[in-house]
Amino acid sequence: MNAVETKTDAIKVVIIEDYKLTRVGLRSALNEFEHINVVGEAEDALKGLEVIKNQKPEVVLMDLGLPGMNGLEATQKTKEMLPDTKIIILTSHDREEEVLAALGSGANAYCLKDISPATLSVVIKNVAEGACWLDPAIAKMALNLFPKPENFNLRNSSEINDARAQLTEREFEVLRLLVKGKSNTEIAKELIVSVHTAKAHVCSILQKLCVDDRVQAAVKAIKENII
Repeated sequence: MNAVETKTDAIKVVIIEDYKLTRVGLRSALNEFEHINVVGEAEDALKGLEVIKNQKPEVVLMDLGLPGMNGLEATQKTKEMLPDTKIIILTSHDREEEVLAALGSGANAYCLKDISPATLSVVIKNVAEGACWLDPAIAKMALNLFPKPENFNLRNSSEINDARAQLTEREFEVLRLLVKGKSNTEIAKELIVSVHTAKAHVCSILQKLCVDDRVQAAVKAIKENII
């Protein structure tokens, strides 16, 4: 478990990963980017939660397969402790049951470990600004687990229409941008509204779709053919 000096105005990141070589590699690679500062790390969830409590990072890179408490449990506890901290699930696991569990954990992004440092640095920046992100391989797997739109029966079609009816035209626009992984700032800029207004639309969408976060809203929108 280490901590390093912070860079001015950089995004504070904590890495929770049980393999030391991976941890060191991530820290070294990410600290090459001016907008990222790895301020702490840990090899298991319990130590990681302590580091998170002390460092209060903006972003946490969380492995799924941790010893003892797993990454999904640690994600939920982190969100309870620091709701504004963004969590990126970083894992080599791509089994269907783990993908579904990850999608419901409350994390803000899901990446496979073969992601390049440059791409990961962009994901960290976007997630810190409020965007959500799914690794293309995970997104494809998640969508394959759900019924295709052409297979929906009449009852499902009625439910989809009900979900559509609840959303205003502006909320549809915001939802489409959410699916693209846009942050509130990016949504506000594209729709020429204030960030406060964009955030209000997002909150309304989450409430109407009965989901807890942006990732779940995006997945539900695609899964249920709402957009």
